[in-house]
Amino acid sequence: MLRALQRRWNAYKYRFVPWLALNLRRKRRTLRYVSESSQDKIISDEDVFETLLKIFKALFINDFSRQAHILALLPEIKCKYLELLTLEQKQSNVNSWNHQSQHVFSPEEVLFNTLGFSITRDRSSLVSAGTGVFVTKGFVPKGMVVSMYPGTVYRKHEPIFFQSLGNPFIFRCIDGVLIDGNDKGISRSVYRSCSRRDQLGPFQMSDESWLTAALQNPLAVGQYVNNCSHEKAANVCYQEFDVPGYFPVELKQYLPNIVYSHDIESHLRCVVLVTLRDIKQGEELFSNYYTVVS
Repeated sequence: MLRALQRRWNAYKYRFVPWLALNLRRKRRTLRYVSESSQDKIISDEDVFETLLKIFKALFINDFSRQAHILALLPEIKCKYLELLTLEQKQSNVNSWNHQSQHVFSPEEVLFNTLGFSITRDRSSLVSAGTGVFVTKGFVPKGMVVSMYPGTVYRKHEPIFFQSLGNPFIFRCIDGVLIDGNDKGISRSVYRSCSRRDQLGPFQMSDESWLTAALQNPLAVGQYVNNCSHEKAANVCYQEFDVPGYFPVELKQYLPNIVYSHDIESHLRCVVLVTLRDIKQGEELFSNYYTVVS
């Protein structure tokens, strides 16, 4: 019983404000200090945007044969992707498409073929830490988007009390915006409800697959990245990213975030994990759970 309680506390304490206040000075290695909130960027928003665009386009092309409902409404988009397929020598004729001719890769294979690495969830190397995230193939250079933190996005005044009970997966952004990355219970139901609410005909505005074991976006495992320790220094860092309004509508199906309130006109908040150093195959990802603006 005591061991079970200790495991739950170890997973939750980094979200518990009084514990944070008492331990800020003691555990400097689990913190990242920036002088201003505007400096809380390891890489530029443009670099984040281009990386997400690159992997999402690759996923879309790999899944091209199942995108007919979208392509029928956006013929100019179909032409664009057919040209990309031709350039990549995945199709010999731009004007015709043979559904049987395309070799479909797994999302993890697409990630490796596009960005040079793949990641997965597995048992953490830390004792009693539960699940962690590992680089299973390839090499991740410093300053690369390596994962995304999925979940429902809440503004400061929005109700999250019941979803937060016993929930170690709530991420707090610097401006107070919260992201609930729990894939179980009430949190799971809320995300699915909001995602289906915002669907526009065949156009999905978010990705629900991170709630399952079959990920459509292989980057959407950031909620399982464990906090660093004195033995395991941080090798990734959280970075906030607001999705611009011109983000391609056909690629929004891979965004693992959705806003809680439908009437929000501001940009969708996402959080990506960016590497602080080169990371090799077999290494586990470790993060700073909180950033201190001094």
